Amino acid sequence: MSKREIYEQKTEEILLPMMEEYGFELVDVEYVKEGGTWYLRAYIDKPGGITIDDCEAVSRRLSDILDEQDYIDDSYIMEVSSPGLGRPLRKEKDFKRSLGSEVEVRTYRMIDKSKEFTGILKDYDDTTVTIELSDETLKVFQKGDIALIRLAFDF
Repeated sequence: MSKREIYEQKTEEILLPMMEEYGFELVDVEYVKEGGTWYLRAYIDKPGGITIDDCEAVSRRLSDILDEQDYIDDSYIMEVSSPGLGRPLRKEKDFKRSLGSEVEVRTYRMIDKSKEFTGILKDYDDTTVTIELSDETLKVFQKGDIALIRLAFDF
């Protein structure tokens, strides 16, 4: 297990009881380097949406625990936020919750002369994702070919 995965897993273990207490959902935890700076991000949600006050409450508690346990070697910036409208689907629960919803799929390589597809999420398993395109045809993608899959949103 990489250092990044260990930090994410330990942070999830801290957050899960907190999420249960608040009635929130822990959508994801990521430890990423952007522009030379490390970020520890927790994405939380609840029915009706997360507020700034919700994020602040979780952030304060998490910050205190992280300071106390001090298991991350690097200096980093911690953020707690909503997953946003274009929420990526990463885990089993994300796919399950999104069945029947419109999703955007971006692939690493061209498939049928395109790298971007939009359709209704119809099915998924450990290795594939199936969407129904606007012409009602089913398109099956290998998960290894998918660079990004997220809920679609229209403005």
